[in-house]
Amino acid sequence: MLLAVDVGNTNVVFALIEGDEIRTRWRIASDPRRTGDEYAVWLLQLMAIEGITREQVSEVIIGSVVPRADHNLSVLSQKYFGIDPLFAGQGKAHWRFEIDVEQPSSLGADRALNCIAAHARHQGDLIVVDFGTATKFEALDFTGAYKGGIIAPGINLSLDALVGKTAKLPRIAIHAPATDSVIGRNTEDQMLIGVYWGYVAMIEGLIARMKAQIGRPVKVVATGGLASLFDEQTDVFDAIDVDLTLHGLAVLAGQARG
Repeated sequence: MLLAVDVGNTNVVFALIEGDEIRTRWRIASDPRRTGDEYAVWLLQLMAIEGITREQVSEVIIGSVVPRADHNLSVLSQKYFGIDPLFAGQGKAHWRFEIDVEQPSSLGADRALNCIAAHARHQGDLIVVDFGTATKFEALDFTGAYKGGIIAPGINLSLDALVGKTAKLPRIAIHAPATDSVIGRNTEDQMLIGVYWGYVAMIEGLIARMKAQIGRPVKVVATGGLASLFDEQTDVFDAIDVDLTLHGLAVLAGQARG
C-alpha cells in the first residue's frame, strides 16, 4: 500500500492508495515545526481506527511545497515505517514530462503533480485549475508538456486580506450566494458578492483568454477543495477531480517503481 503525502501551505494530506483507489485520507494543518514523532502519534492512531497496520504500508511518496517540513516527514517514514521516502521531483521520482517554461525548476511540486495526473486521466490539451492557498491555472498540450500558467491569490487569502486590512468589515464564510443578484443589500452580502462573483468572473475571464491563446479545443479540469463550490455557478469546468494531486503522487510512484 502506498502512503502519499501532499504537503501544502495550508494543510498536509495523508492518503493510503491501493492501485488507482484512494482507500482513505486524512488532513492536518501545515506546521513545519511538527516533528516526525508528532506526525506518527496522530497518523498511526488514525490508521488503527481504520484497521490498517504500519506493516501494510510498502511505499511512501511525498510531494511538498514546504521545504522546512521535508526532514520531519522523512523521519516519520524512516522511523515508523522503515521506508526511505520518495520526494516528488527528486531522485527516482524525478519529473518525466517536458516543462517548457523559462525556469523549469521553479515549477512547484503540487502543480507538477496536477499536470501528471491530469494528462494521465484526460486526453488532449488541458487547462488545470487548482483552488488552494493560491489559485493556479496550468496549460498542458496534448503530449503532456507543461506550457505555462497563472498564479492568483486564493479566495481565502483574498478574504483574509480584505478583513485583516479593514477596521469594520466582518469575517464571513465562503459559500455560493443565495441569489444571482450582484447588488448586495447589507455589508455581509456585499462582501460575499465581491469575493464569490468576483472570483467566478476571474476564473471565466482567465480561462477564456487562455483558450483563445492556445487556439485549439481544450478540456478544463478543476481540483482543490473549493472546485465544487464554483462549479455550482459556472459551466467552464469539463471535469472536477478533487484528488488530482494525490493521483499525481500515485502515478509518479508507479513510474519510479518501474
